[in-house]
Amino acid sequence: MTAPRAEVKLSGTAAPQERWAGRDMMEGYASMNRNILAAATALALIASGQAMAFQAEPESEAPVAGKTLPDGTTPEERSNTARLNAEQAARAKAENVTYEQEVSAAAQQIAADQAAFAEETAAYEAEKARVAAMSAEERMKWEADVAACKAGDVTRCAKPASSPPPQP
Repeated sequence: MTAPRAEVKLSGTAAPQERWAGRDMMEGYASMNRNILAAATALALIASGQAMAFQAEPESEAPVAGKTLPDGTTPEERSNTARLNAEQAARAKAENVTYEQEVSAAAQQIAADQAAFAEETAAYEAEKARVAAMSAEERMKWEADVAACKAGDVTRCAKPASSPPPQP
């Protein structure tokens, strides 16, 4: 038994309508490729112009006092800006140091407060346990005295409360 053969159409045997549809599609791709190539070329030209501007040599190494630089500032303005920036950076650094010290002090205070709380809580719990043990011991003694009194040992019975004097 042999497998059925698939029919293969060769490009030359396609119907005329199919050939025209393929040609229109190829022209669309060519047009798109031309547009992409034109855009890439334009971007490359723009980028090369900017790169050349960065590589241009300055007119002189030391600008003349009072002469504006390409960004529109004078050397005096630039030095003043640099001085102000340095002053601001120093102030910011001092503020950061102060802030870090305050944060550290606050963290130490919190740790001290937590330690004091833990110590006070432990003392409270110890006192509570001591009082509970003393109370339990007194109750056990009282229950033993009551049981002995009921058994007939009058020495362990509670003394009668003194009665108040009669009122006239």
